[in-house]
Amino acid sequence: SCIAGIGRDLWDRLSPDRRPLELKPFAPIKGAVHSAPSTAGDLLFHIRSERPDMCFEFERILLDNLGDAVNVVDEVSGFRYFDARDLLGFVDGTANPTGLDLPASALVGDEDADFAGGSYVVVQKYLHDLQAWARIPTPEQEAIIGRTKIDNIEIDDDEAPRKSHKSLATIEDTDGNEYDILRDNMPFGRPGQKEFGTYFIGYSRYLWVIERMLQRMYIGEPPGAYDRLLDFSTPHTGTTFFAPTRPMLQTLVEDA
Repeated sequence: SCIAGIGRDLWDRLSPDRRPLELKPFAPIKGAVHSAPSTAGDLLFHIRSERPDMCFEFERILLDNLGDAVNVVDEVSGFRYFDARDLLGFVDGTANPTGLDLPASALVGDEDADFAGGSYVVVQKYLHDLQAWARIPTPEQEAIIGRTKIDNIEIDDDEAPRKSHKSLATIEDTDGNEYDILRDNMPFGRPGQKEFGTYFIGYSRYLWVIERMLQRMYIGEPPGAYDRLLDFSTPHTGTTFFAPTRPMLQTLVEDA
């Protein structure tokens, strides 16, 4: 499969009169210790397959057809790592919505009817310091993540002095309603280059949910109590897109 996402600037060139309500460039975040950069991007192609050769061939054909109209600025090939773990050794994506909760969390609804069925997509390319991570004991790693490492059991950190990554990434409104996103993160790496990372891909019905999650991670809750995972994981990109439905995409192409 391939999901196509379009950045705000390109969207305005293709359709200057109609734009998804929340679509805007990724807003950089500067915390007291860690920062999230904003990087430019007009198009995102998220290619998925059980077979790496199919991903390769799809990308090759896609870029052949696009020709000189595009310039590739970031290309990452991810992979499944054991039982859906990241390179830090923890299961990733456990809290993803399922069943009827999935479209309710990831797809735009009647609140923006012209773009219903589409999704906001935020991507960040994180590089990990695995040597530093390996130096801290497993119980401390688990306190940082908010889950046990071997059996992936959620840890209650309500009384802990610092919130875990799991807690900071949990978003509620003022009425206590929880908002989920769909994460499709993939590990990537080149051991020969000592490059080890996670490519964060978040799909959301509401862009503000991901924005608030990142604010909590980088600024902290309360301010200053940032996500300690960032001591070991550094973002090198940050870009926002909107993934339209297939009919929506066809209309954009025809009207451009």
